Amino acid sequence: LVTKKPRGTEDKLPKEIYKWHTVEKIARNVAEAYGCKEIRTPTFEHTELFQRGVGGTTDVVQKEMYTFNDKKGRSITLKPEGTAGAVRAVIENGLLNDALPLKTYYFTRCFRYEAPQSGRLREFNQVGIEYFGTASPAADAEVIALANDIIKSLGVKNISLEINSIGCPKCRAEYHKALKEYYSQYKDQLCGTCLERLDRNPMRLLDCKSEICSSFKKDAPMILDYLCDDCREHFENVKKRLDVLGVSYTVNPLIVRGLDYYTNTVFEFISNEIGSQGAVCAGGRYNGLVEEIGGNSVPGLGFAMGLERIIMVMENQKLEFEPEKKCDLYIASFDDETSIYAMKLVQKLREEGFWAECD
Repeated sequence: LVTKKPRGTEDKLPKEIYKWHTVEKIARNVAEAYGCKEIRTPTFEHTELFQRGVGGTTDVVQKEMYTFNDKKGRSITLKPEGTAGAVRAVIENGLLNDALPLKTYYFTRCFRYEAPQSGRLREFNQVGIEYFGTASPAADAEVIALANDIIKSLGVKNISLEINSIGCPKCRAEYHKALKEYYSQYKDQLCGTCLERLDRNPMRLLDCKSEICSSFKKDAPMILDYLCDDCREHFENVKKRLDVLGVSYTVNPLIVRGLDYYTNTVFEFISNEIGSQGAVCAGGRYNGLVEEIGGNSVPGLGFAMGLERIIMVMENQKLEFEPEKKCDLYIASFDDETSIYAMKLVQKLREEGFWAECD
């Protein structure tokens, strides 16, 4: 039997790789127009990084990571997302000791053991943006505008932006109490996953897609009613700056994000063209993550955009990609003597940057 690729993975073949080149080129150009510098981090990290950074109570850490012991017994994990590795890299290499803010971007592969479906793979690609060293609401608006500019530059239409604030740890402590009290009355009706989440991560109940659990959301307490004065002012200033930048948005108090490191502003860019996996881009602020991973108290924020998903939307909308490169010149020869001459000529053309071939 021919060996087949693992379930939940894809081969990116020559006939379609030009689409990836188009998206990567535009994303890179937009990121650099905002002053972002590229970083590249390992495909795998010590498992502890994700346990501390992403959060031990999240589904990502508890159920979805590809984790193994190396030959010396150290626990290693293929990265399930890009932010934790980027934060580790800037701490370890002293980049946060230089002038701040620091703006970075990256292209990376991520790995999660999930049920494969349209728009969801076990190995997937992202472009990520991470800002460090600024707590200003202007930075939140700028990062959202950067994502919006990538989407606009790709020509993608019918993408909606939804934003929310999930406050700071002080806000969330009271909110968690209110959520537990509210959902406790429905304990016997909650799905198994939500029952687990109720005690360890109650905000994630708002993320449940099951029909029964979703029906309880409409009357659930909303985080916006529990924001402290500082968090409320921060969110109002983010919205004001998005208005100034002409970035359209809807406030959705049910956006909570699935990773524990988020604070304050969170956002998602949503498409209705890729089934239930509608978010093509998502992110937010993470003011405590750098310190949690071992650095100083440096605020951060960013986003990740799923390349498979954005390409799927572009294909659905029949948008144009940069055309696939074609051969510039083909030289035919008739015998050994002309074949040698053709080979020399083709080599010179290639050195000048042409795609040349000979028989």
